[in-house]
Amino acid sequence: MDGTIDFTMGLSQGIAWPWPIAVYLFFAGISGGALATAIFIRFYKKQTENTAFYKAAAIISFVTISLGMLCLVLDLTNPLFFWRILVYYNLNSVMSIGVIALTAYIPLTAIIALLALEDELRAIPALKVLMPVIEKLKAVRKPMEVMVLILALSVCAYTGFLISALIRFPIINTSVLPALFIASGISAGAASAKMLAVSLFKEDLHSQDMKLLHGAEWPIMFAEAMFIFMIATSLMTGNAGAQSAFAAFHTGEWANVFWFGVIGIGFAGPLLLNFATSKSFSHSAKAFYASGVCAVTGMMCLRLFILYAGQNFAI
Repeated sequence: MDGTIDFTMGLSQGIAWPWPIAVYLFFAGISGGALATAIFIRFYKKQTENTAFYKAAAIISFVTISLGMLCLVLDLTNPLFFWRILVYYNLNSVMSIGVIALTAYIPLTAIIALLALEDELRAIPALKVLMPVIEKLKAVRKPMEVMVLILALSVCAYTGFLISALIRFPIINTSVLPALFIASGISAGAASAKMLAVSLFKEDLHSQDMKLLHGAEWPIMFAEAMFIFMIATSLMTGNAGAQSAFAAFHTGEWANVFWFGVIGIGFAGPLLLNFATSKSFSHSAKAFYASGVCAVTGMMCLRLFILYAGQNFAI
């Protein structure tokens, strides 16, 4: 990496890591979480067909990581020189390692999307030219999926490692952050893919995949809550700088984002929709979509809180 790569300018100025970075963290988490979940289910259930959830996750993954990279490029001081991050590497830099992972991950998500949507592409006459390519790719599908699974989890974790390197910010500079970003990425990514699978590919709300995903929601949510509790506790019981940063959880506008957005919408919302309503409503389409929107919204609020509160409460 060279000196022209700078995330302090571009679409916003002033704060070191501005809102485009928060949006990138959001999209990267959705992308990695959705695809990792879909491939894990595919391996776990030994699926060979392209299920509705797998198709939805493939689309979500490729679209969101592409949008996330667009945010990163636009936030560079010189966006037209973005290609330099693909040429100059420093293996001692977390950013360079992340760029290497993304350079492999993005084209692989495109290939996975092609394989997942084979039937849909075959039905479009103009795209039948892709069929020979897809047939050849099938021969290496399994190793590609293994690699993509590893890279998807790495992309989720990388977003946490990237910003946790900022040592002046106690909220951000914690080893728990990558684990939190993996858990929240899986939660929001799976929710996004579920909603797309039901709405676009007509997946049954009570299918085996949906039941499996629904059962996994609660341990993942518990893991998220545990990681957040660990960060808050380490700040509350830490040195003077850490205790000062703990104020972000109970004072100012970002405390409102945390309690209303992360806790209220992201955690309490799905819980209420599943346990505080009648059985018929909690299994309805309205509750399904509302719960998914809550998970995605809560994840975005978490990224915003970590990034902005973390920078505003510096040592």
